[in-house]
Amino acid sequence: MTSLEGSLNPLLLGDHLALDLLNTQMMVEGRKRDLLADDKDAARWLEQVGLGPADELTGLEDGRLVAQLRLLRDSIDSLVAARRDNLPADPSALNAFLRPAVPQLSWDGAGPPVLERFQQADGVVRRLSQIAFAAAQLLAEGDVQLLRKCESADCSLMFYDRTKSHKRRWCSMALCGNRHKVAEFRKRRANGALTSQG
Repeated sequence: MTSLEGSLNPLLLGDHLALDLLNTQMMVEGRKRDLLADDKDAARWLEQVGLGPADELTGLEDGRLVAQLRLLRDSIDSLVAARRDNLPADPSALNAFLRPAVPQLSWDGAGPPVLERFQQADGVVRRLSQIAFAAAQLLAEGDVQLLRKCESADCSLMFYDRTKSHKRRWCSMALCGNRHKVAEFRKRRANGALTSQG
């Protein structure tokens, strides 16, 4: 493991929870890397995306959390790829994560009732169900034309284009967009130098 790889944190650039999970695998120094190495990484990522404090999931040193999160990620990845290519796919692996997401009516008496979808006592199951539900909504109700991969050849990150013009090209203007601008500037500068010499 290089020092660069060890210092990387998953980037939340997907503008969608399911895509941010896909982006926990990214290109680093020309190779695809998994940024979810263990249960601690998985718990920190769940906290980073707003699904509860990582310390609520302490004591999971058995690898169950990271294994389940990777399984969910693989399921979402294959379904997103099929959706983008307008091909049929088997949603059974994703549906297995959705089964615990049975709506329950909660009513504390002080106000109107609330429909709660994620009330499982098991914190891992609850969090994974939330991600699976977000993915299912994206696949069923999202605009497939707005599901995009960063245009940089060196990047594998996905995003949902929520810009007003729907012309987003990069995972981030600060990362890949800036690299593209610098490369284009250098190319123009080099072409200008060649033209003036010719």
